[in-house]
Amino acid sequence: MGEPDAIVVGAGPNGLVAANLLLDAGWSVLVLEAQPTPGGAVRSDRDVHPDFVHDTMSAFYPLAAASPVIHALRLEEHGLVWRHAPAVLGHFDPAAGRWAILHRDRAVTAGLLDDLHAGDGAAWLALCESWDAIGDDMVGALLSPFPPVRRTMTGLAHLRKAGGLDFVRMLLTPVASLARTRFGGTAPGLLLAGNGGHADIPLDAPGSGLMAVLLAMLGQTVGWPVPEGGAGELAGALVRRFESRGGEVRCSAEVTRIEVSGRRVRGVRLADGSRLAASTVVADVSATALYGGLVPASDLPVRTMRRMQRFELDPGTVKVDWALSAPVPWGVAPPYAPGTVHVADSVDEIQRALQQIGAGVVPDRPFLLAGQMTTTDPTRSPAGTESMWAYTHVPQGVAWDRDSLERFADLMQSRLEELAPGFGSRVLARRILGPADLEARNANLVGGALNGGTAQLHQQLVFRPVPGLGRAETPIRGLYLGSASAHPGGGVHGAAGSNAARAAIAHRRLTPSGARSRRVVRP
Repeated sequence: MGEPDAIVVGAGPNGLVAANLLLDAGWSVLVLEAQPTPGGAVRSDRDVHPDFVHDTMSAFYPLAAASPVIHALRLEEHGLVWRHAPAVLGHFDPAAGRWAILHRDRAVTAGLLDDLHAGDGAAWLALCESWDAIGDDMVGALLSPFPPVRRTMTGLAHLRKAGGLDFVRMLLTPVASLARTRFGGTAPGLLLAGNGGHADIPLDAPGSGLMAVLLAMLGQTVGWPVPEGGAGELAGALVRRFESRGGEVRCSAEVTRIEVSGRRVRGVRLADGSRLAASTVVADVSATALYGGLVPASDLPVRTMRRMQRFELDPGTVKVDWALSAPVPWGVAPPYAPGTVHVADSVDEIQRALQQIGAGVVPDRPFLLAGQMTTTDPTRSPAGTESMWAYTHVPQGVAWDRDSLERFADLMQSRLEELAPGFGSRVLARRILGPADLEARNANLVGGALNGGTAQLHQQLVFRPVPGLGRAETPIRGLYLGSASAHPGGGVHGAAGSNAARAAIAHRRLTPSGARSRRVVRP
């Protein structure tokens, strides 16, 4: 390839989506990835046990299944196969001695909730009906460039059918209050609060209700699927589509600087000292790595660097993977085997763990998000075994050595042992990934942060990553931020990459004759 029309820095899902869309627009595109393999946080391996596939970071993909961007790429034509567990989500309620279950069939979900508390099934179905009226518009608006004018207009047209301002008020209600006012039993609150806990929004803060309802309703519409064979198959399909159309991905090609002159991007410099010219660069990197890192502070407006000083990361993460010799021995068997399991004794316990993290304290009763991967996709391990993981959030800035990680992993495992006596006796192998381990595998996971920056309202929409337009454009012409640090934030949906590609294409059209730079830059 000669000088490409665009260079994409980072082969995570956002970078690969951007690369595919630019290629579809007729551009020549080069993707540069620092790691030996593409995928970013969408990656799998057999490092825990040779007979077991474990997803290194992300695992379940409801946002990818719902994303118009991902859907339009038709990745199934490039080998992607989605698999679903018998149930989407399970949360054991110790107080009731029974499971709260989110089943992909809403009628089953409602029936199970009604068994636990009469009337909750009807209330759940009413929530589903409201979502049916406006859910597609909401997902489209959330995953569109800001402001989402077209999606907002169609959403307003459907709002009355969804419940009007009462529905809007519900979404703005903190999830802890939403569950108490809408349902009589504890099970719906556990399902919703656990979903709210996927982000770092306090359960008593606005925004937590929207996150909770979004994930729960996606479970009722598209499910929480996984790629057959491992998370890496989703990244693999993106790469195969891109390369089949003439794109190039170079791995072990770390970009150390984005070169700028006159507030316009000129190309990139790699760790080996080589330079590549390009008039357009999409950066699928964290905002902290871009501003003042790949682009030196001297090339940026003082105001940008001043605002970046207030940029807030989301919490760190500790993740444990297990290869189990047999299925998880749940003390009380769930009525349907869930792919995802949330572990907390109550909504209050989830809230307490999040409050401890916000205060910089490592939770003593961590809220766990766990995945039964063989239950969801039997290709992940031999028949009669289970490929299992669990992660929990921890404060940023904690110094973790191997001993402290081992002890914290023991605490996490003990939480599962409470619900599944004998769990530990089935462990063939265990891997612990602390915040530094996750960042070493993907530089965008700064301190183990999964979402490219806090999901709280003060750093969303026009405030992401810093106050401005909430768009992919940067202060450098031809440079676009296409990572989870940009709107709309974390999650595997490809929207940040799509927004960056769309912005680059629009700006090219505005350039006289769509002229391309054809400079030759040598090392």
